[in-house]
Amino acid sequence: MFENTLAFAQAQDAADTLKHFREEFHLLQKDGHPMVYLCGNSLGLQPKRVKAAIDQELKDWAELGVEGHFDGKNPWMYYHHFLTEKAANVVGAKPSEVVIMNNLTANLHLMMVSFYQPTKERYKIMMEVSAFPSDQYAMETQAKFHGFDPNDAIIELKPREGEYTLRTEDILAQIEANKDSLAIVMMGGVNYYTGQAFDMQTIAAKAHEIGARAGFDLAHAAGNLHLQLHDWNVDFAVWCTYKYLNSGPGGTSGVFVHERHGNNPELVRFAGWWGHDEKERFQMKKGFKPMEGAAGWQLSNAQIFPMAIHKASLEMFEEAGMANLRTKSEKLTAYLEFILKDYSAQLNIITPSDPKQRGCQLSIIVKEDGRKLFDFLQSKNILPDWREPDVIRMSAVPMYNSFEDVYRIGVALKEYFR
Repeated sequence: MFENTLAFAQAQDAADTLKHFREEFHLLQKDGHPMVYLCGNSLGLQPKRVKAAIDQELKDWAELGVEGHFDGKNPWMYYHHFLTEKAANVVGAKPSEVVIMNNLTANLHLMMVSFYQPTKERYKIMMEVSAFPSDQYAMETQAKFHGFDPNDAIIELKPREGEYTLRTEDILAQIEANKDSLAIVMMGGVNYYTGQAFDMQTIAAKAHEIGARAGFDLAHAAGNLHLQLHDWNVDFAVWCTYKYLNSGPGGTSGVFVHERHGNNPELVRFAGWWGHDEKERFQMKKGFKPMEGAAGWQLSNAQIFPMAIHKASLEMFEEAGMANLRTKSEKLTAYLEFILKDYSAQLNIITPSDPKQRGCQLSIIVKEDGRKLFDFLQSKNILPDWREPDVIRMSAVPMYNSFEDVYRIGVALKEYFR
């Protein structure tokens, strides 16, 4: 199927129906030479559309001042509405189930307020042992906030001896084993370190079966996997937009709340005036009346400039289509795996080979001195990223990476291991 040749890679790029999106980005160069950028799992490249999007909001601010909230080209009062439908399409949700606001960990805490309501009997939180540190800190402090010892309240899912990733059957078995004390399963959609994608639908169904709730941090999944959050019956999810969604460093965040919760005004939550019924918001009355759906969890005015960037990026995802991007991603990642397997004596890919259990990230452990290989790749204008203690992460992003990019990785590896 694959060939480790330049001609093959170029032929794949020529046949790629999404290849024109590569020209929509500012591709990196170093000393006048193009770089192979493999860090979309950490920070996506800048879309060229971003400047015009921000310039429009700067223009309205300069010319209209506060009246930009109502009279701007994209009135700020309703700005989150301009993002909702396209964001919902990215994560497989109804528009009413999605809102763009705040940053990821702040949104995670807001969701935990609503969905983690522990009792003396049912108070435990389940998560993967190697979850992203921010999730670990959030769960630790949520447990403490409710008066529990995190060492007791948090169940960490660990791979089997000698394995790097979790088996779905083991996750389900742990949910069953803790069925009387488990309050919530809160995992990453894709683990940041191993690149493993979890079976969110099956996990959520099992959590509900034993009376718990299921939420996911989709920082490494949104814009990467073909998500179907509504159909998967997930209770809630949060994600950042600066990785695969290419919406700028420290960009805004997304929230999903399933409609069965979003239309329940009695559900416990922390409130702010931007989540209040927008038809009555400026009446400035006491008594919180949440907007229907996820929008009822908003706190403050929209972050116009980060949202303008995200709006520009979401337009591209709408044009490309997540199903199409995922199809290309599976092929591009498989080609990267094919290239890397030429060096299986020196490298160990710890990300699952099954496309259903991964996105576009492959995590690699080098058997001898991985940092040395990482530095060598950078010297060859190839930019993966490094995660302590020993993993090189490579993400060939379908929106802007090419098959020739992947071929170049093989050329560098051949030189390094010769």
